Amino acid sequence: MSVIIAIDIGGTQLRVAVYPRTGTTPITIQRTATRGLEDGVIERLTSLIDAAWPKEPVAAISVAAPGPVNPYTGVIISTPNIPAWTHYPLAELLSKQYEVPAFLGNDANLATLGEWKFGAGQGHRDVLYLTISTGIGGGVISGDMLIEGSRGMATELGHVTVLPGGPVCSCGVPGHLEAVASGPAIARYVREQVATGRSSILRPGMELSARDVAEAANQGDELAKEAFVRAGGFIGQAVAEFLHIFNPSIVIFGGGVSLSGRLILDPIEESMKRNIMDRSYLEGLQIATALLGDDAGLLGALAQAHIRLSKAG
Repeated sequence: MSVIIAIDIGGTQLRVAVYPRTGTTPITIQRTATRGLEDGVIERLTSLIDAAWPKEPVAAISVAAPGPVNPYTGVIISTPNIPAWTHYPLAELLSKQYEVPAFLGNDANLATLGEWKFGAGQGHRDVLYLTISTGIGGGVISGDMLIEGSRGMATELGHVTVLPGGPVCSCGVPGHLEAVASGPAIARYVREQVATGRSSILRPGMELSARDVAEAANQGDELAKEAFVRAGGFIGQAVAEFLHIFNPSIVIFGGGVSLSGRLILDPIEESMKRNIMDRSYLEGLQIATALLGDDAGLLGALAQAHIRLSKAG
């Protein structure tokens, strides 16, 4: 029986997992620090692949990578954590070195694919996935197909403008959803408000994360709760627009901020109701949290390999 090698290129870790063709439990996983600002990332990656290489025949290598990628050519257009990998033909390099097919996909798109095939989206033909973490990303399944666009760069759901003239996003454009509702944006809002003298158990000068704000909100801190209501309002506004465009049967929320539960989900759902053009978009709509956790990238890469291999016959 052949196996599939799935790779998740993260900001902090490179992970390589070997999966059987018919299962989702890895035979082995190897990992190491990405150290994306240093030379030698490709050497660290291939060393992991070598360490994980199985005795069984390998059907394909499949990679989930952050940033704009072209899944049709296998080229990383750019990735924020590895500046040297600009217009980088990763799939071709891996395919030549290991003499097997190699596939590449955007990590948020592949997380969507993984949740659809193996997680919360199973049984649905139309899925909207939104991950809320250090950034905001996502993907869309429409009619049992992942929407990728003409060059594979579709559904950058965190980069829609929800607050014209608002804070500058990591991509350099002001007012994007990521700039006002990601984990760092939630923490920044609280820091800014505390600096103006707003009352809070979170003190000026504290190094804050969204998790710290969630803990304060759960202790009854009104400013912390306000921060989640604000972020959830913007997310719900964006999701309402996505419902108008894609009309999914389920919306799945992943990422660290989604772990704050009703703190973020309640304001999202309330904002969706305020911003939807017709309540029929909400009839039968399921709201779920992601099930795959940190393995979403690896399992999405596995799902990508299954689909690409089946198309190849």
